[in-house]
Amino acid sequence: MRNSHGPAFKKAVIELGECPLCRGRAVTQGVFHELPCDHWYASGWVIAATGEALALDELVTQLSMRLQAAKRQIEQLKNSQASRPEAVYQRSNRRGAGGTNFTGD
Repeated sequence: MRNSHGPAFKKAVIELGECPLCRGRAVTQGVFHELPCDHWYASGWVIAATGEALALDELVTQLSMRLQAAKRQIEQLKNSQASRPEAVYQRSNRRGAGGTNFTGD
């Protein structure tokens, strides 16, 4: 174990799980309408390993990290779809007569 002084250089990602009461929806069904979940700050998320609630500031940080990871994954999927052969075929290349699309077929 290494000795260290001060905070870590990178924030650790905590694995999150769904709240067992609201099943991750952040609301529970009342008699006539939905109510905020009484547990875990009405977020619907708990620590997956222990089932305990996170502190509010830590919850915001962890959800932001998950959102950023999801955005990166969406961008990677968009970029991989744009380079597929059928996407290149459908995209206008303006090489035809009058600047129309020419596919060579």
